[in-house]
Amino acid sequence: MKWYKQLHWQIIVGLILGLIFGSAAAAWGFGGFVEDWIAPWGTIFLRLLKLIAVPLVLTSLITGVASLSDVKKLSRMGGKTIAIYVGTTAVAVVIGLLVVNIVNPGEKLAPETREKLAEDYKEVADARADTAKEVKDRPALQPLVDMVPDNFFGSASSNRNMLQMVFFAILAGVALVRMPRERGKPTLDVIGSLNDLVIAMVRMIMVIAPVGVFALIADTITSLAQDNPSQIIDLIKSLGYYSLCVVVGLALHTCLVYLVLLKLFTPFSIKRFLSGIGPAQLLAFSTSSSGATLPVTMKRCEENLGISKEVSSFVLPLGATINMDGTALYQAVAAVFIGQAMGMEMTMSIQITIVLTAVLASIGTAAVPGAGMVMLIVILEAIGVPGAGIALIAGVDRILDMLRTVTNVTGDATVTAIVAASENQIRDPAGV
Repeated sequence: MKWYKQLHWQIIVGLILGLIFGSAAAAWGFGGFVEDWIAPWGTIFLRLLKLIAVPLVLTSLITGVASLSDVKKLSRMGGKTIAIYVGTTAVAVVIGLLVVNIVNPGEKLAPETREKLAEDYKEVADARADTAKEVKDRPALQPLVDMVPDNFFGSASSNRNMLQMVFFAILAGVALVRMPRERGKPTLDVIGSLNDLVIAMVRMIMVIAPVGVFALIADTITSLAQDNPSQIIDLIKSLGYYSLCVVVGLALHTCLVYLVLLKLFTPFSIKRFLSGIGPAQLLAFSTSSSGATLPVTMKRCEENLGISKEVSSFVLPLGATINMDGTALYQAVAAVFIGQAMGMEMTMSIQITIVLTAVLASIGTAAVPGAGMVMLIVILEAIGVPGAGIALIAGVDRILDMLRTVTNVTGDATVTAIVAASENQIRDPAGV
């Protein structure tokens, strides 16, 4: 196949052209044109991905769980998956804290810069703080209660209720396993057929992926620049050390944790793995949503890495819901940065609290753009830092959100490969 017919190259071209076009539009004052005529195509693409997210999770997870021979196998695979997800998240937070404590970015921020950033993004901070207050005021076991849906159609109506759909799908899958096979087969056949339908829709939607990525990136650039490219440069200069900490932390976690685990516990070479999931990583970067990227992640793991549908249908939807390593790392760095910028001492006990809170918060973070900032306020309140401090980082959050989503999706695929290898569920492992 010629290179220009391959999806990942098409997405890369769309991304590069979006960067060039967005920068030119910002320089020439065409931000309004991009907003009115270019951005809608990115919104349409993102909506199409979100449209099939719930049906994909529901059908793939039910078929994946039901395909297991018994509940013991489900328990074994589920135990491995959750243990690795939680373990890598904890490591991600620790890496973030090590980096931010070495660099101390908050101490390098000039007082006048803090005041300007806080003033520019006060409205954003206030809105996020109100949402976080509702989260903080919930009873201790409310997250467990929220995981259990009381209305299937109500839960299916919003991607923010993805954890409820995961719960329902696992419950339905286990019920099908426990039913006599001849009684459950008709239902499983229908759900399997629906799953094939959703996969076919994914292939159709991905035809416009390069155009969608182009529009999303161009809109991101012009929105940040606001017809003045120097604003992006000013923000990067002002928050450069903080941004550097997040980027370095994400890179270290990807290279030292994911890729090392990949080499130790799977038959994949690093090159083979990255080329296999490359389009999913690029899509994660442009959409900032691991939930929206899920259809492509599943497709690449199954078709390009040879991971069985049984494993990918279980591990990946679960990962898109609870595995937020990049988000947790960013939250740890941001919490310490904001505390330092406000002149607070980040003691060991405070940082231990950050580790525990960030791991738990990442599990409940919705797989949609910007959700990590809401949970960040919960962490800030837990360590006694004013939630309004997020105004200091709001200006560069969109760019960092794109990067941490890539980390999240890479982590999902890595854990899926590890679980598949442990269950001997990789087709032709000698050929990978």
